[in-house]
Amino acid sequence: MTDNPLLDFSGLPRFDTIAPTHVQPAITQLLADNRALIERLADDPQAASWDNFAAPLIDGGESLSRAWGIVGHLHSVNDIPDWREAYNLMLPEVSRFYAELGQNLKLFAKYKALLESAEYPTLSSARRKIIDNEVRDFRLSGAELAEDEKPRFQAIQEELAALAAKFSENLLDATNAFTEIVTDEAELSGLPADAIQAAREAAEKDGKAGWKFTLHMPSYWPVLQFADSRRLREALYRASVTRASEFGPAELDNTPLILRILELRREEARMLGYANYAEVSLASKMAGSVGQVLVFLSDLARKTRPFAQKDVAELSAFARDELGLATLEAWDMGYASEKLREKRYAFSEQDVKAYFTEPKVLAGLFHVVESLYGVRVKPDNAPAWHEDVRFFRIEDASGELIGQFYLDPYAREIKRGGAWMDEAIARRRCAAGIQKPVAYLACNFPRPVGGKPATFSHNDVETLFHEAGHGLHHLLTRVDELGVSGIRGVEWDAVELPSQFMENYCWEWSVLSRMSRHVDTGEPLPRELFDKMLAARNFQSGMTTVRQIEFALFDMRLHSDFDPSGERGVLDLLHSVREEVAVIFPPAWNRFPNGFSHIFAGGYAAGYYSYKWAEVLSADSYAAFEEAGDPFDACAGQRFLDEIIAVGGARSALENFRAFRGRDPDVAALLRHSGMIVSQYSGLSRG
Repeated sequence: MTDNPLLDFSGLPRFDTIAPTHVQPAITQLLADNRALIERLADDPQAASWDNFAAPLIDGGESLSRAWGIVGHLHSVNDIPDWREAYNLMLPEVSRFYAELGQNLKLFAKYKALLESAEYPTLSSARRKIIDNEVRDFRLSGAELAEDEKPRFQAIQEELAALAAKFSENLLDATNAFTEIVTDEAELSGLPADAIQAAREAAEKDGKAGWKFTLHMPSYWPVLQFADSRRLREALYRASVTRASEFGPAELDNTPLILRILELRREEARMLGYANYAEVSLASKMAGSVGQVLVFLSDLARKTRPFAQKDVAELSAFARDELGLATLEAWDMGYASEKLREKRYAFSEQDVKAYFTEPKVLAGLFHVVESLYGVRVKPDNAPAWHEDVRFFRIEDASGELIGQFYLDPYAREIKRGGAWMDEAIARRRCAAGIQKPVAYLACNFPRPVGGKPATFSHNDVETLFHEAGHGLHHLLTRVDELGVSGIRGVEWDAVELPSQFMENYCWEWSVLSRMSRHVDTGEPLPRELFDKMLAARNFQSGMTTVRQIEFALFDMRLHSDFDPSGERGVLDLLHSVREEVAVIFPPAWNRFPNGFSHIFAGGYAAGYYSYKWAEVLSADSYAAFEEAGDPFDACAGQRFLDEIIAVGGARSALENFRAFRGRDPDVAALLRHSGMIVSQYSGLSRG
């Protein structure tokens, strides 16, 4: 066993011994090893074959990607100064390596030769797909650039990686920099007891009197949704939407980073011969062109905006007549919506939350997974990076291990916001047999307070099921080739299909009735309350849909027709998009782009439309179960596993969908699920 745990690939990551000091020596060694391997393979005079070229190149790169993946993961979930420094120290080196790799003409020539060889047609479809993807990705990485252009292209990649990391760090630091200490108990009116208790414990932890509120979602959202104090709601809203902007410390302002990122992406696209960065992004996605995406979004907006306008009109009238709010401000939206929901459907989100205790929710999730796919989910043991983390294994019916996953459920100040799934280890066939996949599932749910189990809102439950869907896509793959196993090689605008598909089970009575127990009484969720939830399922779905379309259009236009050096600014573009599709206009000082980490620090640049695009696929996929009349229909479940989940990226997403549904996707199921087309299905357990 190596002294450096980052260089030990014999099993699970050694999180109990990995330290920031291990990063530089481990990554430096792995970079050197990979460069030596690349040089040997590139200069090998024999004709390229899968066995003598592609396989060793792919295998050799796995160690580096696994080790760097661990470092990146710890930077996300344990962002203390030492880990941030260790990550940022090696980020330029790793970025430079991958930029050089993508521009290596000798490797590119060998992949092209392999593509055109007599061996290519004899390879498995998975191996052919890997070769196809590699040739495409070499072109997108600048392999065909003139030699004198390549250094500039590499410099762009390095700077973009550093800017993305800085964007995320600024947002986290700005989030952590704000606290609101409430000392007047009257300002707590309307807040749920668990939110008040959490705020009290947070203040006590800091040695302060009163109640401490922050911008982390478990603290922030209950205030916006339930607090009667308009002053408190406005204070937290204003702080949240101005994070990492000119309204705070200059060193945390993401505005110059945004412009620089856009400049570099535009330069990169033009170097590659594309008109804009959106075309670069779409080169590896299902959608064929910028125009196709814009037509998709515009058509969806046309169909849904009337519903959104109706939602806003109803909310404004209710706020005026029932709440005395003559002007409905941005910080009133969540509060007024919750009050309207309570009046219209006679229940509160807080009523529902009390029934979803963490142990029952996890048991319910695992029951769904086991029922759908014929597997077993069991607790397991492994070193972890924090005491909150749990570890599980998935076995087949015979008890054989399929894969394992970590679950990190709670929000922490040193953990980036949101929820995500990432791979720790990918499935592949190696000399010792099949390497079993391992996943990370990270959320930012409220932790237990007052000695009781953590309770989750129904939205939290949907988030957990969503991330589990991503995890299952990674873990249940049957593909043994590293480049296309699990989520690898899956088009980005289809990768949300399995995750959004899982959210449907959060609306099935047969699922919720067994995964809910009241935190105080132990009583299951009453059918009457579930029926109210179901009736309210599409409450304000028009507003929600239009908001997502607004973000997607802003992203696509930002990366297709926006000039970062022109007179029109980012906020001007956002305003023009809102004028076209939005039904809600936030205050002029709202700095939404400065926190839009999906496109500036994640993988969704010119790809945010993927959420709605994949939602069409997921809704249409779930319609197969509706047509069968059973959310756990064995035939539909087996086909979904065989044609969507297990095949990973070994086949195009459109081929996967056609194999499952026997036709192209249809938007009708999404509109029906959103309450914008009358449902013809009433036989499922949802009632």
